[in-house]
Amino acid sequence: MSETTSNSGDRPLTVVLVHGAYADSSSWNGVIELLQAKGIQVRAAVNPLRGISIDSAYVTSFIEQVPGPVLAVGHSYGGAVITNAAANVNNVVGLVFVAAFAPDEGESLGEVEAASKDSVLGSAQIALQYPAGVGGKTLNEFIVNPVSFRDAFAADVAAEQTALMAVTQRPVSELAFTERTGAPAWKKLPSWTVVATGDKAAGTDVIRAQAERAGATITEVEGSHVIMVSQPQIVAEVIEGAVAKLA
Repeated sequence: MSETTSNSGDRPLTVVLVHGAYADSSSWNGVIELLQAKGIQVRAAVNPLRGISIDSAYVTSFIEQVPGPVLAVGHSYGGAVITNAAANVNNVVGLVFVAAFAPDEGESLGEVEAASKDSVLGSAQIALQYPAGVGGKTLNEFIVNPVSFRDAFAADVAAEQTALMAVTQRPVSELAFTERTGAPAWKKLPSWTVVATGDKAAGTDVIRAQAERAGATITEVEGSHVIMVSQPQIVAEVIEGAVAKLA
């Protein structure tokens, strides 16, 4: 099994996967298995889910420590994170958005989501609080109501699996939706987007519009927001295609 290399000094290219809100890196497990079977180097970054500035800084540091060129892949909110993080490093050579946001400079995800006709996420969330420094200060964070989780997030995933996903979901800070994006990496890098036509979380309309604006190569798939869980083969094929183009 040979390593996939980039034309930049024949250094191995690494795929870095960044998960989205309400999730963790295990959401990429099916995709990781398929990429590894093809000999593609892959790593999954932990997304802190504490806000655009904190999360993009963390992922920037993660990517900087990966030797050689990187194809950054984001799911959902992870797309906003790689949009910001990849703009601050020199080794990212392409971006893949999997049912993922690709915001422009100055945009916030909350404002973008408010315009979606396909997303039901706003009404499906539950607000919680978390400690945000000294003096007992707290900030809001959100989870998806477990009762609504399957319909809003993972309608094409087995009920038994979505029940587990609902219980193990990770809350996301309100700052993820209110902080504004910096200069986006998709303006200088080639990009690919998987658009899930049944995406009720990010909203199919939002994801498609942002992919078109970014000039991304678009693959439309019938499925839910967590298309990498329900149909990892298709997502892996898009990533493999991007790797081949960049090699």
